[in-house]
Amino acid sequence: MFTTQQFGPQSAASPDKGWISSLFGHAARSAAGMQVSPDTALALTTYQACVSLIAESVAQLPCELYRRQGDQRERATDHPVYQLVHHQPNAWQTAFEYLEQQQIANGLRGNSYAFIERDRAGRPTALLPLDTDKVQVLKGSDNLPYYRLNGGSPLPKRMIHHVRWFTLNGYTGVSPVQLHCNTLGLAMATQNHASKVFANGTHLAGVLERPAMVGQQELKPLTSDKIQKVKEAWKNEYSGADNAMKVAVLQDGMSFRALSMTNEDAQLLDSRKLSALEVAQILKVPPHKVGLLERATNNNIEHQGIEYVIYCLMPWLKRFEQALMRDLLLPDERADYYIEFNVGGLLRGDQSSRYEAYAKGRQWGWLSVNDIRRLENLPPVPGGDIYLQPLNMVPAGSTPELQP
Repeated sequence: MFTTQQFGPQSAASPDKGWISSLFGHAARSAAGMQVSPDTALALTTYQACVSLIAESVAQLPCELYRRQGDQRERATDHPVYQLVHHQPNAWQTAFEYLEQQQIANGLRGNSYAFIERDRAGRPTALLPLDTDKVQVLKGSDNLPYYRLNGGSPLPKRMIHHVRWFTLNGYTGVSPVQLHCNTLGLAMATQNHASKVFANGTHLAGVLERPAMVGQQELKPLTSDKIQKVKEAWKNEYSGADNAMKVAVLQDGMSFRALSMTNEDAQLLDSRKLSALEVAQILKVPPHKVGLLERATNNNIEHQGIEYVIYCLMPWLKRFEQALMRDLLLPDERADYYIEFNVGGLLRGDQSSRYEAYAKGRQWGWLSVNDIRRLENLPPVPGGDIYLQPLNMVPAGSTPELQP
């Protein structure tokens, strides 16, 4: 049992007010006057797209436990940790559901926690996800983190699986929502303003103008019934796809004037686009991944997808891999076992590029037929483990032996 006497005068890992606010997910008022919290930030379509994109990307990748065998490796399917990371972490969640939930917590609050159930031998048997807002991280006198759940007694780190975003104190991840409160608040204020413009504003495609004088004759104003009849006649005659490009005949000196987008409307749209781009930058998500396709082309979209894996997704995967190895593997197992996500499927290019790379690997001798078939998720074939050796390549300074 752990008591509060084990913790120094600063029991919290970081005692400042901002850390407490980010830890419990409290709403903060942005400079734009909007209340920003993880729940309200998730209502922003761009931020929700970023959070769900990364969460689904992490969850869909196979997570494997490998055993080192000299220079070789093999899946350690007989190890209990393999079942947790690859198949089912607990009694009610699939591996996909668990990883998705944990990554959503990271994207909104910068931390994700799970309680580790262990058997009598100390091996993990289940990972039970915890509500991030109800976990408090404490710094012990031994400088190790301890975790208090729902105000209860502190638990040692071997009982909690903790994945954190980048940290300023080494114990808790910074909340992206609290860190970028003003950026998210501005996006929310812009969205709210646009909604009020469309709800309360008047937007017309054009107007029919009728002069007060035609020649020397003053025209009487049209009655309400006459105005309604003119509008209905105009709509029936010229609206709809079937009436496109018709020639209009106007009487009584009438003229039609189309209304273009005002500068204010154009600036509002540009402001919303800029806010969406800034929101995507919070989690380093490429714009084309959240529907901002202005700078995406058919020539660069594949490379942008690879950049997403390398610069956005890979850091998250490394956080998960190393946290899983730290929390689930026993100290004497870490030299022989390691956990890794398989991102090969996301880094593969189009079919033509893959086949060209396979051909080079096969011709130059570092890929066999079965190596290539495994990369394409195809079953091996008999005799497919033979490697080729180019006949015109020999070690420098040696003389090739000629066969009779």
